[in-house]
Amino acid sequence: MATIYDIARHVGVSAGTVSRALSRPEKVLPDTRRRIEQAAAALGYVPNASARTLKTQRSGKILITVPDIGNPFFAQILKGAEEAAQAAGYAVLLGDTEHQAEREERYAQMLPRNQADGMIVLGHRLPPTAREIVRQLGAKAPVVNGCEFEPTLGIPSVHIDNAAAARTAMEHLYALGHARVAVVGGPPDNPLHRQRLEGAMAAARAHGRLDLLTTVPGDFSVESGHAAATKFLAQAPAPTAAFCFSDQMALGVLAACRDLDVRVPQDFSVVGFDDLASSRYLSPPLTTISQPMREIGVRAARLLLAIIEGVEVPHQQTLDFRLMLRGSTAAPPRGRV
Repeated sequence: MATIYDIARHVGVSAGTVSRALSRPEKVLPDTRRRIEQAAAALGYVPNASARTLKTQRSGKILITVPDIGNPFFAQILKGAEEAAQAAGYAVLLGDTEHQAEREERYAQMLPRNQADGMIVLGHRLPPTAREIVRQLGAKAPVVNGCEFEPTLGIPSVHIDNAAAARTAMEHLYALGHARVAVVGGPPDNPLHRQRLEGAMAAARAHGRLDLLTTVPGDFSVESGHAAATKFLAQAPAPTAAFCFSDQMALGVLAACRDLDVRVPQDFSVVGFDDLASSRYLSPPLTTISQPMREIGVRAARLLLAIIEGVEVPHQQTLDFRLMLRGSTAAPPRGRV
């Protein structure tokens, strides 16, 4: 199904101009309106359900899109959202977008087709159809962001303070006496990476250690953590600790340490982020930032359902985090900082 963005590209105008030509034609120059109407017909654009129908027609379903269904981080969020939706009499539709913009857009098109009453986005991007619904309906748009908080989206969100959490993790390492710390981050365009890096750098700057901070990119996966550790452990002098922006990457760092006969925590300390269920059972158990994954899911679903039902609730909800101290961190080896 063609969208107004397809028409805009075809004609060479903005999506806003297309929207006005189709909904308020008197606001658009006749020649431009004619070209837009011709393009709409040629591309097969059918406004069979506009964003306005979301106010009056209900499917009894909500949609949740996940960037990577294989990442265990999302399991508890989905469980919480499913629980809250079921309690309110709603079914949940799950879409694995695999970080692909085309898949995100296909799922978003379920909203104007009335195949879902609202959408929880667990990634950090809004596809064109969702952006158009938000533009039309504003605060009443049934689109909510969970976990990967991106302020520029301008939609309701449930999240933690990622910068403060990262600073807390780094303060722990500095308090133990570590000076050379490696940060294993995520993709540069990911808001979680940017926010956590901001917190990590703030802590390093406050301790006068910014020049000793090593930043290695990753993608939140075990494999990227392993690759990062293999790289920074070969440096001279090597860091004595690593702060990983996910527990999955921390698991990869621990595996690399085993491969290189680096003892944790005697020779090297590791801090993760998320507090996955498996983290406490690693050897050694992982020191990590715990965020309330299930509660994020519950709150995101309740927030979306409140918007659907027209109930006033806070649209930006920041939940608490905790530093879980376990066996993967200790003071640096004598003579090394």
